[in-house]
Amino acid sequence: MPDDMKSPPPPDFGYGRRAPAPGLNETEAAITTRRSVRAFLPDKPVDPALITRILDVAARAPSGTNIQPWHVVAVAGEAKHRVSAAVHAAREAGGEPEMGYNYYPVEWFEPYLGRRRKLGWDMYGLLGIGKGEREKTWAQHGRNFDFFDAPVGLFFHMDNRFEIGSFVDMGLFIENVMIAARAHGLDTCPQAAWVDYTDTVRKATGIPDNHVLVCGLCLGYEDTSEPVNELYSEREPATAFTTFLGFDAD
Repeated sequence: MPDDMKSPPPPDFGYGRRAPAPGLNETEAAITTRRSVRAFLPDKPVDPALITRILDVAARAPSGTNIQPWHVVAVAGEAKHRVSAAVHAAREAGGEPEMGYNYYPVEWFEPYLGRRRKLGWDMYGLLGIGKGEREKTWAQHGRNFDFFDAPVGLFFHMDNRFEIGSFVDMGLFIENVMIAARAHGLDTCPQAAWVDYTDTVRKATGIPDNHVLVCGLCLGYEDTSEPVNELYSEREPATAFTTFLGFDAD
C-alpha cells in the first residue's frame, strides 16, 4: 500500500490521565481518562438524581436478545457504613471465602501474571509498602471495603441461572456506568474484592440468595492529594492484540 494511502498513526491517548490528551472527542476523553481511583473525597456527595441518570444511560448497553440481566444496589450514608462494617467483621473473623464465582484463573500464566504483578507493585510503591509487608498489604486491601472513602457504592448482581453470556452483558453495562460517570466529572473503581464476601454483602444489602454478586464499584470524586491516585496502568497498543485480515489493498 502506498505511504499516502496508509492511515495516520493513532494519537497519544494518554490513558488514565486526569486531563484528556489533545485532539480527542468527548467520548474518547471520557473513555481514556477513566481509571480505577483508590482515594475519594468522602465529604463531596453525589446527587441521587445524577446516579439515576448515569444508570439510565448505562442501561442502553446491549444484552443478548435484550434480556437486560443487570440489577444494582446503590448505597450511601448509613447503608454504606452497614455493609462495610459487616464485611470488615467477616474479614477479621477469617474463615473460608464466600466467593460466588472465580474472577481470576486458578493458575496464573504469562503475560497476564506479569501485568498483575506490575500493577500491584506500582501501587504499593506509591503507598510506600514494600515486598513482604503483609500487615500493610492487608490493610490496604481492606480499603476496598471502605469504598476507598467514596460517598457512593454500587453493587451489580444478576440471577444465577444466567450463563457466561450474561456476564458479558453485565460487563458492557458496568463499563457504560463508568464512562457515563466520567462524562459528569465523577471517578470510579470497579471492585472484584467484594465477591469474596458474597453472603455477607447479600445479608447487608438484601440481594436475593439466587443472585450472583458480579462486583462492587466506588463512585465519587477523586482525592487528588493522595499518592495512590498517581497510579496510571499501562495498556498494550491495538497492534499488539489485533489481527487484521483483508485490509491490504495489494
